[in-house]
Amino acid sequence: MQNDNFKSYALLHLIVFIWGFTAILGALISLDALPLVWWRMSLAVVFILIYIRFKKIKTKIPRKTVFAFLFAGLVIALHWLTFFKAIKVSNVSVTLACLSTGAFFTSILEPLLFGKKVVWYEVLFGLIVVGGLYIIFNVEVDYVLGIVLALTSAFLSALFTVINAKYTKIYMPSVISLYELVGGVSFLSIYLLFSGGFTSEFFSLSIEDLGWLTLLASVCTAYAFIASVKVMKYLSPYTVMLTINLEPIYGIILALLIFKDSEHMNPMFYVGAAIILLTVILNGLIKKYKKPETN
Repeated sequence: MQNDNFKSYALLHLIVFIWGFTAILGALISLDALPLVWWRMSLAVVFILIYIRFKKIKTKIPRKTVFAFLFAGLVIALHWLTFFKAIKVSNVSVTLACLSTGAFFTSILEPLLFGKKVVWYEVLFGLIVVGGLYIIFNVEVDYVLGIVLALTSAFLSALFTVINAKYTKIYMPSVISLYELVGGVSFLSIYLLFSGGFTSEFFSLSIEDLGWLTLLASVCTAYAFIASVKVMKYLSPYTVMLTINLEPIYGIILALLIFKDSEHMNPMFYVGAAIILLTVILNGLIKKYKKPETN
């Protein structure tokens, strides 16, 4: 079990790095948030179906569970919508740093939804992360809409993680991912159908956008989605969400290298980032000395 936990932590950090790169792709792709997410989820479904067919994985599950996965798919679709919209109206740095509040939301949602006992240090770490976020922005009035959208995205990400924790020990990650992504793209398709969003322009993609979307859907979605569900077999939702707080650090470093001046932040940003990183390390140290099932 301890070896599984170590491998899961290592895999989780790779996934978080990939998710940090996802924000870069969101900025590079010229599409607005809604078509971007629809294409991302649609292409990811295709890649996962290919994987399932290759592995000959059975996908039949109880009808009640299907509905639960479809709802989770709606949550993740809304998470990605608010995430990419936040990037479009602000920048990568603002969006990713706001996602660090996800651990705080998780520490609230787990007791509410699953009756889990409130752990004092989880709440404390969540509050520390919020403090780090405040230091980073110090009330950035120029990015109010981006901050609100990113915080909404963080809440939805936490909700999705908590919901998935119930099923990760029962069903295969690829099966969970398939149903959830199908659910998400189905809800978006219904909305686009009735709102008249499916136009010729919607399906007209540039070669550059198609290339970035393929990378986004394959590596950053299909692979990372399946792998993230897999690690939750061994790690708690809170630990997963807290480690995801490294996504801003990975993503902002990449953004600085790629977009340069448009992503430069106040020096106080690095103070906030250091607080977030320290929180992740402290959580890991505490979990190390806990029983395996509390990891």
